[in-house]
Amino acid sequence: MQQPRVFSYVVTQDTGFAPNPFHDWCTLACCKPRIRATANPGDLVIGLSRRCERIVYAFRVEEALTFAEYWEDPRFRRKRANWDSPSRIEQVGDNAYEPDGRGGFEQHRSMHWNHAREREGTFNKRRDLRPGKVLVGRVFTYFGGEGPELPGDLNFLRVGRAHKCRFNGPQVQSCFEWLARLPRGLQGRPTTWPEQAIEPWTPDCGSPCS
Repeated sequence: MQQPRVFSYVVTQDTGFAPNPFHDWCTLACCKPRIRATANPGDLVIGLSRRCERIVYAFRVEEALTFAEYWEDPRFRRKRANWDSPSRIEQVGDNAYEPDGRGGFEQHRSMHWNHAREREGTFNKRRDLRPGKVLVGRVFTYFGGEGPELPGDLNFLRVGRAHKCRFNGPQVQSCFEWLARLPRGLQGRPTTWPEQAIEPWTPDCGSPCS
């Protein structure tokens, strides 16, 4: 059995879209195509702030779904973007690609496509769909713009461009042990969200991850 891996990267645009930490699941359906193509169930994905000084989120991959599975799964219907909703949480849904019955996908309005401006968000659609995988998990901690400093003993996670995934056994083990000590679930707002622009919101106060 393949040993679990750790992927670290910089979340350059923390909008609540990629990752999407709402509705009890952390999902990575868009952006980071190389991570989505490579990561498997059991792996750990960690997102860092722009200068790698803070933790934005961490989640353990539970399933790797096809886009058709993601669209059709009732667990993730609330992840479909609803631009008519007054809730920003509903607006940033990442479940945006519906099977068209011809082997392709219809792109619905999302953070990656404003249908009023262009017929189809071709570049983002191609990049999103290229890996063919959506990573989902319920064991996660999302701090957003309110994350703690990166612990000194995890400085090896710091990354420049792209992502890192070549860590030795003790490093991988230390990341999973660190995740297990964190509170589970939604703990903060996305970095780009002004406080006055969102609905009343309370962070989760769940037990540590298992």
